[in-house]
Amino acid sequence: MPAARSLRARVHAALDPRARPQDGLSALDHALIVLIVFAVIAAVAETEPTVLRGHEGLFAALNLAIGAIFAVEYLARLWSAAERDPARPWSERLRFATSFAGLIDLVTIVSTLDPLLGFNAAPLRIVRAMRIVRLARLGRMSAAIHHLHDAIVSRRYELLLSSFLALVLLLFGATSLYWLEGAIQPDKFGSIPRAMWWAVETLTTLGYGDVYPVTPGGKLIATVMAILGIGVIALPTGILASAFSDAVQRQREAERERERMDG
Repeated sequence: MPAARSLRARVHAALDPRARPQDGLSALDHALIVLIVFAVIAAVAETEPTVLRGHEGLFAALNLAIGAIFAVEYLARLWSAAERDPARPWSERLRFATSFAGLIDLVTIVSTLDPLLGFNAAPLRIVRAMRIVRLARLGRMSAAIHHLHDAIVSRRYELLLSSFLALVLLLFGATSLYWLEGAIQPDKFGSIPRAMWWAVETLTTLGYGDVYPVTPGGKLIATVMAILGIGVIALPTGILASAFSDAVQRQREAERERERMDG
């Protein structure tokens, strides 16, 4: 039992940067990075017919091999997750399996191994190109993700308020254009849901040009929406940037305090 526990602890430390006392990537992390980047390149290249033509068997074999490796990694993470709280091993394993990262891993594996499972999981294959997000759990990037999560949680009320303001402005713009130009351009502004597409384009300052007002009143509303949109989009960006900076600063202060106490 102690030997198995020791092996599980080593596997957990190799897979989870939070379980390692030192910063940086483990040898396994480096190998996983190479594999993930290669898998993403293969998934992107596979969508090009001129590349896939004549190499279907090769890509199928690569997908199965990569899927098998990721399946082993998933099982290792599931097994070693018990190290987070050895007194409640199955609870920690269930926590990992139902986490966002665990679910993404599982969907990725299923989408890769679908030929062996006997059903067509074509809609899931787009996930193959999203394996790149798995890098977020490795090394310092994992810590940065935790900082971002803390930033969002700490500023959730401010972000909710800015989202509410954006929604009010969207409804105002869409309703105004429906009232002003619904009869003139019924295909574009004949209803509030139709006018909502224009409102989103204008508020985010994208301005595709496929939908635009033609009346003086409509142009006035568009001008107001475009000007206010700059502030509405910048508001949550500033809130998140400030909160993220605060989270990083707190982490650095905690590290300096630990170094001072150890010294």
